[in-house]
Amino acid sequence: MKEYEVLIETINPCGGDKHANKQFVDIEAESPEAYVAQNAQYPVIDSGRTAAGDTVITTGDGKGNFVKYTFTE
Repeated sequence: MKEYEVLIETINPCGGDKHANKQFVDIEAESPEAYVAQNAQYPVIDSGRTAAGDTVITTGDGKGNFVKYTFTE
């Protein structure tokens, strides 16, 4: 198990990124993908890495609601 600091941004269609609800959590997980598979309420839409090497996974419902997870080791 690895330890991650996760920024969870909940974005709705009315507020967009500018008004996202942001929350930091510290977790232990096998991988970012495993954590999202077990905890996300929406299916994965996109995943990738930032220039700093953080893993970013975006989930959504296809109706404008998104949750973006940014994992930092």
